[in-house]
Amino acid sequence: MGMVEPASDRAPFMSDLWIGAWIACAVIGVMVWGLIFYAMYKFRRREGNQVPRQTRYHVPLEVLYTVVPFLIIIVLFFYTVRAENRVLAKTEPAHTVNVVGQKWSWSFNYMEQDNAKIGAVAHEVGTIEKIPDLYVPVNKPIRFNLESADVIHSFWVPAWYFKLDVIPGHKNSFDVTPTKLGTFDGKCAELCGTYHAAMLFTVHVVTEEEYNAYVKGLVAKGQTGERKPPSAASALPSAPAKEEKK
Repeated sequence: MGMVEPASDRAPFMSDLWIGAWIACAVIGVMVWGLIFYAMYKFRRREGNQVPRQTRYHVPLEVLYTVVPFLIIIVLFFYTVRAENRVLAKTEPAHTVNVVGQKWSWSFNYMEQDNAKIGAVAHEVGTIEKIPDLYVPVNKPIRFNLESADVIHSFWVPAWYFKLDVIPGHKNSFDVTPTKLGTFDGKCAELCGTYHAAMLFTVHVVTEEEYNAYVKGLVAKGQTGERKPPSAASALPSAPAKEEKK
């Protein structure tokens, strides 16, 4: 029903809520349409231009159309909160990635100083001209800590059925376990300025061995240490190269 193929452990909760909402809308819609067509037929104009009997008050009907919308809202609210709690539930992460959103790209810090196979913090800083890569191991719980260097961004991987705002001065975090190997799109889902559309990244869900090899490759290239918001922002141009030359 318009959703991409799910690729995380949290996706089923969002999918169930999405499909359930459509089912609820369909049931309510059929009921409303049925009442409309019933009223159109029951109280249609008859021979002799008779006017239907006028009813000034109908307390049971008024109570019905007051109570039913409240019941609908309560049911939808209950399932929404339940899905939200499941999606935002914390786990014991096997890996941690500190993400910095900045105009107009992303920085990914792999916090692997306690990983015996890596033993260091490594980073990749994207630019407006180069889409950064995010590597994560499959079937391993990952904690993403989100920070912004400037304005509000939103970290979104559609295949994970999840996005979360990246807010200046306010740290957000979420846990997710990727469940499918492959390459997935990531992007900013918050209109953050002129080059918002350039805030893309590519998610590579790989095996644990491939993940360790990739992070060790970053260390070997000298991309060590954590790039925090100020340093991440200073590494990026504020406009494309062609704009800077003017």
